[in-house]
Amino acid sequence: MECYICNSSSFKRRNGSVRDDAKLIILECNNCGLVSLDSVAHIHSNFYQDSGMHGEQLKPIEDWLRETRWDDERRFEQLKPFLVNKRILDFGCGAGGFLSNAKSLAADAVGVELELRVQNFYQNSDITILSSMEDAASSSSGKEFDAITAFHVVEHLPDPREVLKKLGTMLKSDGRMVIEVPSADDVLLTLYDCDVFQRFTYWSQHLYLFTASTLATLIKQAGLKVVSIQHYQRYPLSNHLHWLCKSKPGGHQNWSFLDNPALTHAYAEVLASIGKTDTLIAHVEKR
Repeated sequence: MECYICNSSSFKRRNGSVRDDAKLIILECNNCGLVSLDSVAHIHSNFYQDSGMHGEQLKPIEDWLRETRWDDERRFEQLKPFLVNKRILDFGCGAGGFLSNAKSLAADAVGVELELRVQNFYQNSDITILSSMEDAASSSSGKEFDAITAFHVVEHLPDPREVLKKLGTMLKSDGRMVIEVPSADDVLLTLYDCDVFQRFTYWSQHLYLFTASTLATLIKQAGLKVVSIQHYQRYPLSNHLHWLCKSKPGGHQNWSFLDNPALTHAYAEVLASIGKTDTLIAHVEKR
């Protein structure tokens, strides 16, 4: 096996295990630091189209939207300046929550989602969700997009470099692409070395986990320019204390009384300053 980013064949095993497939091994490249699974073969061509990402616990779209609402609204607020009267493509739009918000400001908002039941859910609405990048390019009548978003999608792709290259061809010369991925340097994985979290968070569909460095390299290899990469913390201190004390998720709900805006902001700022957040957000342009 060779590293997807740098082609090195030198790896070390990361602590932890893949929660839904114990046969998969979590590797970290000794040369560039990319974290990856030892195989991507389990993601077959129709895996996502057939709702494979949800396993046997297939939830209704309405429940999926409720679960992602806080992220959808947060992303909408963060990206408002890039949405007003613009042509937007949300690649891997999931249940469509961000797209629904973006449509209120954008001149045109299109989603690409492989999961067929999402397309069916919006079939009779004013929200356009297509099944491929090629369909999105065709629907734009040759017009490129002002903004392209990809929230927690890149880590699912067996060949993310090729997908980013294709998305880049659909971006205007002065456009902006925003990529959000989970971070391989999450403080629970690294500094806190939380064993139970290391056996919970790795997932067979997260084929790669990126650091700021490996994400920047991937973007450059795709022929795009990195404007910025931000370390962003999604979960508050209550969540982390709950993991460390109770060995369970849900602390941001069960122990929400511990959080207040000032504490949440200060904790996130500290984690960002040492590069130990749970999320990376890259702003990307054409070269």
